[in-house]
Amino acid sequence: MLFYLERLSDGATNDFLKAFNVFQYITFRAVFAALTAFMLSLLFGNYTIRKLLSLKFGQPIRTADEVNKLADLHGKKAGTPTMGGILLLGATVVATILWARPDNKFVWLVLASMLVAGALGFADDYLKVAKKNSAGVRERTKLIVQLLIAIGVTAFLLLDPQLQIQARALFVPFYKKMVVANMGTVVTFLFIAGIIMGTSNAVNLTDGLDGLATGCTLTVTFAYAVLAYIAGNHVIADYLQVPFYPQAGELTVFCMALAGASLGFLWWNAHPAKMFMGDTGSLAIGGAIGVVAICVKQELLLVIIGFVFVVEATSVLIQRFYFKYTRRKHGEGRRIFKMAPLHHHFELSGWKETAVVVRFWIVSFICALLGLATLKLR
Repeated sequence: MLFYLERLSDGATNDFLKAFNVFQYITFRAVFAALTAFMLSLLFGNYTIRKLLSLKFGQPIRTADEVNKLADLHGKKAGTPTMGGILLLGATVVATILWARPDNKFVWLVLASMLVAGALGFADDYLKVAKKNSAGVRERTKLIVQLLIAIGVTAFLLLDPQLQIQARALFVPFYKKMVVANMGTVVTFLFIAGIIMGTSNAVNLTDGLDGLATGCTLTVTFAYAVLAYIAGNHVIADYLQVPFYPQAGELTVFCMALAGASLGFLWWNAHPAKMFMGDTGSLAIGGAIGVVAICVKQELLLVIIGFVFVVEATSVLIQRFYFKYTRRKHGEGRRIFKMAPLHHHFELSGWKETAVVVRFWIVSFICALLGLATLKLR
């Protein structure tokens, strides 16, 4: 919206009006989108907490019978307001609409995907609060909604003549040339669905300790802000030999808005958390990151940049598979980890919650740097 202030500088002789020329630059608008989202998260944090408390949207804690020692470790968190993702998403959406170009298709695609995933998360959080347990929306229902998001994203890309060639192509890290020029409609859809569903659920599984998912979101979205800017700048893209997509550059504004909102939300979500993002935030964030990765054609780089998310999700899959396998073979289910996702394993191994969170942040930061370094290792 504010992008159009740049037009005030057209043909202007006044120095004040000439200054509006800066609104055309993505870097300028991205920085201010981050600052706007950060300030909104700070300013409306207390109000959001009070409102959630008044509505009695407190986080239910799983019982000792379900998770043994974990209930003792997290028992004090019972009643902490959840659904705080509303604040995070609201700050991101407002900042993006204010500072991004309103005629950019990718921006609206990512915003729509994030809001639909956020609505799914809100329904899940609401059921948990209303029923006072940790069940929420059934897994099958979650997967169906995420599948519908993937269908929408696939249709959006493949039905646009300017975007379908980009959507069908496949690039891999460490290799500068296109690996597959046309994956075909079915494979393209399955690939997009896998990215969106995998990322959304991975972030959701990571959101189990104060500030953990929020801090990792900050590093991942900042890395993708850099990738989006590179993909949308033909000079830099040509120099680094990465695919150039003109519309992708504007996603820098969205990514920085999400990073700023995450930083502001971390003010309230850091240990001891005054508010949790809940599935409202985690499912939406994961879905948005997945769609951004698809739009800038750096989907597989998520494995490196979002390594913490990947490991957390993988630990759950390994735990479930091994438990079912041993139960069939030995008549008794066995576990590899003390508890999954992985952050709970370290908690039950004697690490303090803050130690787990900060160390995972460090890993996430290093992985984001490694992911960006692959741009030169081609």
